[in-house]
Amino acid sequence: MLKRALLTGGILLSLGSASLASPDYLTFAQGAIPLSVTIDGVAMDPYFAGNVQPIDGSPTAFVLIRSGTAASKAELIYALPAATTFSRFAVPSIGEVPSLHTTFVKQIEVHGSAKGPDAGYELLASATLATHKTKDEVTELPIAKQTAVRWVKITLSGGIDVQTPKVSLQFSELIGHGTQEPAPLSTGFTGSWAGKGVLIELRQAGATVSGCYDKEGKLDGTVSGTVLRAVGVDIRDKVKSLFVLTVGADGRLRGLRSTNGAPFKIYTAPGAPAGTKTQCRDSSPPKLGCGSVIHAINFDFDSAAIREDSKAVLDDLYVGLKSDPAKAIVIEGHTSSEGAPAHNVDLSKRRAQAVVDELIKRGLPRSRLAPAGKGPSEPIASNADETGRAMNRRVEVECR
Repeated sequence: MLKRALLTGGILLSLGSASLASPDYLTFAQGAIPLSVTIDGVAMDPYFAGNVQPIDGSPTAFVLIRSGTAASKAELIYALPAATTFSRFAVPSIGEVPSLHTTFVKQIEVHGSAKGPDAGYELLASATLATHKTKDEVTELPIAKQTAVRWVKITLSGGIDVQTPKVSLQFSELIGHGTQEPAPLSTGFTGSWAGKGVLIELRQAGATVSGCYDKEGKLDGTVSGTVLRAVGVDIRDKVKSLFVLTVGADGRLRGLRSTNGAPFKIYTAPGAPAGTKTQCRDSSPPKLGCGSVIHAINFDFDSAAIREDSKAVLDDLYVGLKSDPAKAIVIEGHTSSEGAPAHNVDLSKRRAQAVVDELIKRGLPRSRLAPAGKGPSEPIASNADETGRAMNRRVEVECR
């Protein structure tokens, strides 16, 4: 049952009643990139955690402003990979901790621009926030305007329950649903990057990427628009890592990484200095085929219709499977967990069949191919946040 409670500019909804939603376009997983963060008029490092965590796809609250005041204000600016029209904004997990010195942000405004990161902003939504009574609630922000934007500016100010002159202000995340145009395919995933906790080398061919990380890690993935989603394994202990990565115009690698099922953590570094050595042993071009986990076959929302921007990935998959001697190829469709399980199983089977049909059109024998709908039954990441859900929406290729 929907819970509705009028607030000063916001509406409370129960997460348990939410229906299947479009992707959260204000996340790393969907290609949003932090550009700048200003706190009380002071520009901070754009990779400062306070600018990353509102788009990490997790509703967990964090301290955005330390030692602030009742008048403190933060301004966060993000770039989107393509024109996006938002039809919904929401804030989850508005709560208080048992401390007089910490409270949750009170005011939120969301502006969007189609002109650039420094100009042309228009108000898209705003609200005065209030503490949730239960953990499964979200506050919906009334929409002021729906228009296509490429940059989003979030202004957060004040505190719900300020009891001391100096106070730390918390925030969780801003959810943004709507529609987004296909983003041009990024070609920036070739090179090496090194920084604190980061040593990675990537090779890109079309939408397909392979590479190595740490000392003995090997990864493979696919690019959709500006986002690389990859699965890696340490060849020594078989521990798996998941990556959601972007490369900005400045050449910096930005993203998130989860290792051995742990929560996703910030994973960012500049290009490696000349002469930096990695542990990559395989220099062959990346390719798709048997055993591939593919995140770049895109479908219309809640549909089995394959989007036009998936053509290059399907072409690469066809080439890889055409030369493979396997007699039986199973195309598995996997979904995240939103919506009814039976609906997701049916959707995943229809999507797998759509991929089979495309491979047959390209020339693979029908007798070699079969679809399988797995639905949400075999997740590779947590479904508790958008980063994990984006990793779970995938196509896998099993050959027998």
